[in-house]
Amino acid sequence: MKRIITLLVLFFIIHNCSAQLFSKKRVLNNENFDKPSLSWGYFLGMNNYDYNFDYVSDTYDIQTEKTFGFNVGLIGNFRISEYFDLRLEPGLVMSNRNLLYNPLSFNQTEFQENIHKREIKSTYIHFPLILKVSAKRLNNFKPYVLAGISTAINLSSKEKSVNDNSLGEFRTKKSVFFYELGFGVDLYLEWFKFSPSIRGVFALSDEHVPDNDPASPWTNNIEFMKTSGILINFTFQ
Repeated sequence: MKRIITLLVLFFIIHNCSAQLFSKKRVLNNENFDKPSLSWGYFLGMNNYDYNFDYVSDTYDIQTEKTFGFNVGLIGNFRISEYFDLRLEPGLVMSNRNLLYNPLSFNQTEFQENIHKREIKSTYIHFPLILKVSAKRLNNFKPYVLAGISTAINLSSKEKSVNDNSLGEFRTKKSVFFYELGFGVDLYLEWFKFSPSIRGVFALSDEHVPDNDPASPWTNNIEFMKTSGILINFTFQ
């Protein structure tokens, strides 16, 4: 499903770019749109988040069962020059992941959902600071790349909870730091600018909170647990 949606977005971008590139010069929509130093907008989108693990010892991997989540937020854009913009994009990112443990890690042979599966719901207040580097505008489109850093507050972390996996609760840290890389295209429509983009998000900090028991089979072999994911955003300005 993730691959299908990604391919559809790529097809949409390529189709619009090729239509502009291989046509005659057209009437420019919103010709002066990018000239103000400050501009505002909002975005809607979806995400697909995963976890990457580093282990204390090489035994049985933890598998991540991923689902699609939802993004929404605001954009404040500061124009540095014709080709460079600095953007603040505060938003809400909601995701849901399930951790699936190998029963052999518990000296068992049968998978039992209440023991070997942990659901992790995450609601991030996401604060990215992004540098946008654009190409020269051609007719009514302009491709760009993105790079930046971000921090997020996970409202669903339960970091301070006294309950742990022995009571069915996998705890994660409240604050997370990321770096982000992506690309997109600005499409200048008659009344507004529409910008679809794809972005990779990669955590820099460990997110797991060890269980109270140091020998816990759920956390004793985890050295680092970090989020990685894809954001697909549709921006309106």
